[in-house]
Amino acid sequence: MEAAFSFEYNQKNEIERILANKAVTSHFQPIVRLADGEIIGYESLSRGPEGSPLYSPIELLRVAEQENKLWELELLFRKNALEKSWELAQDKLLFINVDPNIINDVNFRKGFTREYLLEYGRSPKSVVIEITERTAIQDYKQFKQILKHYTDQGYMIAIDDVGSGYSGLNTINEVRPHFIKMDMDLIRNVDRDPFKQSMVKALVDISNNTSIRLIAEGIETPEELKTLIRLGVTGGQGFLLQRPVTHFAALSDEIKTLVNRYNKMANNLKTYSKDYHYVLDLIKTGKAFSLREECAAIKEYFDTTACSGVCITDNDYPVGLVMKNKLDSQMAKQFGYSLYSKRPVSIVMDRNPLIVDYYTPVYQVASRAMAREEESIYDDIIITKGSKYAGIVPMKKIIEYTLNYEKNYARELNPLTSLPGNTIINRVIKDTISHGGKQCIYYLDLDNFKVYNDVYGFENGDKVIKFTADILQNSVKALFPYNSFVGHIGGDDFIFIVESNPDNYPLICQEIIAEFDKEVFSCFSESHKQQGYMDAEDRMGNKQQYSLTSISIVGVYGELYKFSTPEILAQHMTQLKKEAKKAPYSYYIIKNVDTVLGKI
Repeated sequence: MEAAFSFEYNQKNEIERILANKAVTSHFQPIVRLADGEIIGYESLSRGPEGSPLYSPIELLRVAEQENKLWELELLFRKNALEKSWELAQDKLLFINVDPNIINDVNFRKGFTREYLLEYGRSPKSVVIEITERTAIQDYKQFKQILKHYTDQGYMIAIDDVGSGYSGLNTINEVRPHFIKMDMDLIRNVDRDPFKQSMVKALVDISNNTSIRLIAEGIETPEELKTLIRLGVTGGQGFLLQRPVTHFAALSDEIKTLVNRYNKMANNLKTYSKDYHYVLDLIKTGKAFSLREECAAIKEYFDTTACSGVCITDNDYPVGLVMKNKLDSQMAKQFGYSLYSKRPVSIVMDRNPLIVDYYTPVYQVASRAMAREEESIYDDIIITKGSKYAGIVPMKKIIEYTLNYEKNYARELNPLTSLPGNTIINRVIKDTISHGGKQCIYYLDLDNFKVYNDVYGFENGDKVIKFTADILQNSVKALFPYNSFVGHIGGDDFIFIVESNPDNYPLICQEIIAEFDKEVFSCFSESHKQQGYMDAEDRMGNKQQYSLTSISIVGVYGELYKFSTPEILAQHMTQLKKEAKKAPYSYYIIKNVDTVLGKI
């Protein structure tokens, strides 16, 4: 009993000593925009004194809660972070962790005021209150009312640790945050886990359809980073990008280069993946007006320019939209001009316009735009970058771009199978060899397909090509929905690329062969089925027996950059295909790049 009392006494003394001496240190970890490597903002992470048993923030918070000192500790964390924030540019966000239990404390509302922030040179619009959910939120109704108190002042909200613990879809639905931060357990090894990729992609879709920005925490490997970029995640943080330090550190040139290199690979997918057609390509840099601008000045601007709409901002943050046709309609009414001309534009603006991020795919912008109310369906769309106004896009440009994309996209697809053709395939292979990780490239072709064409005709041959393409696409995407590519080289030749654990690479071949052999058997006559071969003439006119059509698949995996050029890769693949085709039935060969280069 005495030892237990001594521990409690020391624990209490330690937390009181820390609070009295303000002995906590703020560290800052950058949150990086994964589309270009620019820093969105920094998360403030506090630590206890070095050498103290309460150095760990988790232990420090646990003891503070036990000793009823949680409010004082949270306030000290925030004050420390804000004191340093004068060094941080105003266009960078400051993420501050807050326990949901603290938000219910009346002291929180008194302590976290606009005046308190301004003392340290921060605008509420540049501060993100990051809800760290260590305990379940019991009363969502009260919780939402308290959060509204802060969002009305301009603060943004982030939900932390989504994908673990209590954080989940219910919290997202109730809170409707500005940011979702995915827990590091969901990010760990995401490059090798198709199920995790599916979960991340689902959150990406939610993000894109709701303007909630998605941030991946705990990025530690280049492969995780590349996969997250490919999946379309907005932001990221983690030891790979930058460890927490006591100042606002810039991103290293090496990491920026890595981010941009992976984006180059993703952007080269534009001709076959609409996920990489960003709305930033359509921005029209239109003048923005303040909330206090008079309606007459807006009308004059419309009358002297070709703009169809303007964005209304408050300290560079978009808060409304005014469309020319709607303003003209208001001011054309009897007494309309005298009624509105000298009044602020805030009384006529649309306070809930469609606002999307710089890197939102165009097709998603079009989908959300067409889902608006009838009277707003053709209104302009406001574009933000880092939450601030970046430009405006007329709906007409969205429609034109979408139509042009569909037309250009069709040109580079194989006309028979609608899979990406050689233009895209060549670029993807070059990217995979130049910048890729440890993927596996497969070549697939049909055995004795020319004989099948001669015996059954080209129309039936085309049917075989089409169902082969369907099997290939369905099988690859089922096993590797996000880290894969399927293309049709032409004729009976196909290519597909996947990135996963090497143990999974044979599985896709087995799946494709099983499906193909089952499907192709029905394409032969009963006599050919029974005898197990086709009778046909060879080039010299001699009768020959040919095995029923099958497939050969060859794959090479590992550090593919060792091939140096696509041509060298093709040479080695040709040798492997000759080996695979010796089998009189469907067959596959998969080899490591080092084995291939050492043997041939």
